[in-house]
Amino acid sequence: MRDNTEMIEIICPKCQRTEIIQLVKEEMPLCAVCRVGMVIREVLKEGKSY
Repeated sequence: MRDNTEMIEIICPKCQRTEIIQLVKEEMPLCAVCRVGMVIREVLKEGKSY
């Protein structure tokens, strides 16, 4: 059975640093470089192709 969490890519709006995290019911993490709240850039899906 698949759990309801999804992998997302988050980005810092100030320095453009990205991270991939699991989406949980918590606050978005702060950027390790500039301490600004990160925002969702993309919800990652299986089998992504360009």
